[in-house]
Amino acid sequence: MDAPDVVAELRARGVADVDDSTLTRALYSSDASLYRVVPQAVARPRHRDELLAILDVARSTGVPVTMRGAGTSIAGNAVGPGLVVDTLRHLNRVLEIDPESRTARVQPGVVHADLQRAVTPHGLRFGPDPSTHTRCTIGGMIGNNACGSRALGYGRTADNVTGLDVAFGTGEVVSTAGTDGARPTRGVAGDALTALVDQHLGHVRTGFGQFSRQVSGYSLEHLLPENGRRLDRFLVGSEGTLGLVLEATVRLVPEEGNRHLVVLGYPSMADAADAVPALLAATPGRLIACEGLDARIVDLVRAKGSAVPDLPKGAGWLFAEVAGEDAPGLAEQLVAVAGALEHRVVADAREAAALWRIREDGAGLAARSLRTPAYSGWEDAAVPPEHLGAWLRDFDELLREHQLDGVPYGHFGDGCVHVRIDFPFEPGQDRGRTVFRDFLTACALKLRDHGGSLSGEHGDGRARSELLPLMYDAESIALFGAVKAICDPAGLLNPGNLVDPAPLDADLRAVRPRASVDSALRFVHDDGSMGRAVHRCTGVGKCVAPKTNGVMCPSYLATREEKDSTRGRSRVLQEALDGTLVGGLADPAVDEALDLCLACKGCASDCPTGVDMATYKAEALHQKHDVQGVRRPRSHYLLGRLPRWAALTAPVAPVANAMLRLGPVARLAKATAGIDQRRSIPSFAPTTLRRSVAKQARAARSEPERTPGGSTPDVWIWADSFSDHFFPDNGHAALRYLDSVGVRARVIPDDACCGLTWITTGQLDKARAMMERTVAALTPYLDSGVPVVGLEPSCLATLRSDAAELTGVDLGVLTFAELVERLDLPLPDLSGVHVVAQPHCHHASVLGWDADQRLLERAGAQVTKVAGCCGLAGNFGMEKGHYEVSVAIAETHLLPAVRAHADAVVLADGMSCRVQLDDLAGVPAIHLAELLARRLEA
Repeated sequence: MDAPDVVAELRARGVADVDDSTLTRALYSSDASLYRVVPQAVARPRHRDELLAILDVARSTGVPVTMRGAGTSIAGNAVGPGLVVDTLRHLNRVLEIDPESRTARVQPGVVHADLQRAVTPHGLRFGPDPSTHTRCTIGGMIGNNACGSRALGYGRTADNVTGLDVAFGTGEVVSTAGTDGARPTRGVAGDALTALVDQHLGHVRTGFGQFSRQVSGYSLEHLLPENGRRLDRFLVGSEGTLGLVLEATVRLVPEEGNRHLVVLGYPSMADAADAVPALLAATPGRLIACEGLDARIVDLVRAKGSAVPDLPKGAGWLFAEVAGEDAPGLAEQLVAVAGALEHRVVADAREAAALWRIREDGAGLAARSLRTPAYSGWEDAAVPPEHLGAWLRDFDELLREHQLDGVPYGHFGDGCVHVRIDFPFEPGQDRGRTVFRDFLTACALKLRDHGGSLSGEHGDGRARSELLPLMYDAESIALFGAVKAICDPAGLLNPGNLVDPAPLDADLRAVRPRASVDSALRFVHDDGSMGRAVHRCTGVGKCVAPKTNGVMCPSYLATREEKDSTRGRSRVLQEALDGTLVGGLADPAVDEALDLCLACKGCASDCPTGVDMATYKAEALHQKHDVQGVRRPRSHYLLGRLPRWAALTAPVAPVANAMLRLGPVARLAKATAGIDQRRSIPSFAPTTLRRSVAKQARAARSEPERTPGGSTPDVWIWADSFSDHFFPDNGHAALRYLDSVGVRARVIPDDACCGLTWITTGQLDKARAMMERTVAALTPYLDSGVPVVGLEPSCLATLRSDAAELTGVDLGVLTFAELVERLDLPLPDLSGVHVVAQPHCHHASVLGWDADQRLLERAGAQVTKVAGCCGLAGNFGMEKGHYEVSVAIAETHLLPAVRAHADAVVLADGMSCRVQLDDLAGVPAIHLAELLARRLEA
């Protein structure tokens, strides 16, 4: 049946949120795997009755169904050709928590971290915690039998499910809730599955459940009589191929305190693996986690400029975690048997969290840790832990034989290894496909020698289902087919996975032909290729976490729409460049995906693979308007060239301000510029920063220095357009503070606009010309050796990031906090001062706000750092059509923080943040330089 007919049928059955648009099909054509399968339509059910209606329509029309949670599947088991069913959007409620029975009843789209937050007040937790716990769903974890770092202590998802409500592919609905999952005889499917296992008891007992991470295929061992005939646990790990999870009841466990992290260093990852059996034996049943981490992943974190706590000597580490009153003694026991080069015992929770974050970002970091991009595919094979060292050595040999490289890490205590491999995928070429198939096949054969499992927690999916006959014998494969025939005889549920699998090298998106773009930007980190740049996104979905302590992705936090996530936008751009669905960068789907991108650059720092959507958006707008000639909106000419209009207005700024305070004039000006009528228009400074300091110099009978030669100051202050024309008080405060501590500072008199607003609106040819003039103007000052400091974070970030993209030059202008730290300048006493600080999104993402934090705390201030973006982001929040989202973004972090600390000093260096606070809350905010100057003057 054609997609429009399926959509019409679903809507007739009450499923309202169903979409077959080009944009939505592009968004859901990939998960976090290598595969691309374009669905006919996407349905987002609002309650279980709609899920049942979707299944009924699928059965009547023959359209297949693929379930999807957060889309973080690495094996390709969350993409499908018919209906993709997104449970994350609406089916995301924790229905009931029972602290006495230590259970929770949840919908399938509940995010793991949200469940944890809900049960934490009861001193409980849901045990398994995948690295994607900030966004993965319980339904997705059930689909893959997810485990995570602490499954060693708390078990797999299968061990923590106590009941399921499931609709089989036959339409039969079965509930095991309230029976501890132990009565599979409820219903036709349960009876048939029990009978099937009883006919093959000996084979099931000897072939399945041989070690904890044997999760490939169907886990028939759970249906054995000695295991309680657990239908619910059997269904965990079936990857949505047998039934749809309507509801789940999960076990909760007490949250243990006094955690100690033992970090052990070894010469290699294989040496680290050799130590695992001794660690397990030394602390039987007490080791909560035992994770392996390769030094190359840590090196990548350091290369990004992120702080990494001290680590012991070694090229590979084990992170072993224990907890409880006897944790110090257990840590000593681990150290005694570890045979490590060096060790550290980390008891500080914050330091341990920083180390665990590196491990959690392993998949994204490993993808960028080699000279060329590394890919999933052979992602999570597992062996009994006593075979792990030998398996890693054989695996290294297989990599060398196929001229490949990879960075291993993973759940070493469970014998599970994750790795990203540099398969030679080149668009339009078959060599990568051949190497991919040959290597995966060779690995499967070698893994069999070690008694291993193709999948240790991510499911078989499209990546490994074809290889199951190399792991299991013919009788087991026949059993899998029989199970599928009982539960889903029409083969409607997640086709291509487990039974009748798709070829492992079919539908690989990495080898699709890629359009060549003569880009205006250099894409300096991606060999000059926009195509390579947008394919940085691996789909691991850190950007779709419903809560964040970073910046990425502000519009997604407000709308919870996949199209407004960094991943969603990346997928659409990938389709525009190498797909057949989206017709190039001028396609309306690209406009819709990029419309709510604030160009905040949060993804450039928060995304583990370094996606920089602000840069991609600028290039996409340039291609659409300047290359293909599509007419620009008025806001690009007015808001997008704001510094130019500010410079022209400067001589008559007081008159302009007075006129814009008149209602009719203001309304006309906003309508002309494309500004939302609910917005205020920032006032122009009566006198610009450069003009006022020149006037002061003349009054003092001394001309300001016009070259870096001769009588130079100790510090140069760069007058960016916003500090010059809108907030000159920032510059005057910086001058006063520096003068008060004995530093002679002067403002650079040259006109040196960075072109930020031209860049964000994609006017890149003009932006390049402006940047070249600015580089020429500032380089002599920088070359003189005198520090140059910038005050507006967005403009300063443009010099430190976009300048390289436009001109190949990175200008090393300092933030004000960096200057104070570098010169070790005296600070005022801020004891008793509570500061609520909203770092500008470019400050947090490009420049780094650590220096500001250190400075404020060293001065004695109590600091509340606000996460996320203010929501204005230059022209974004001013434009018509963006107001509601802009306000919603401000309400995610900024406005609640300001309301909660009404007596605090509000610190916001960025013009956008200050305008937003004034517009929405009437809250005055000041620059760091103003805070320091005022306190010294008090």
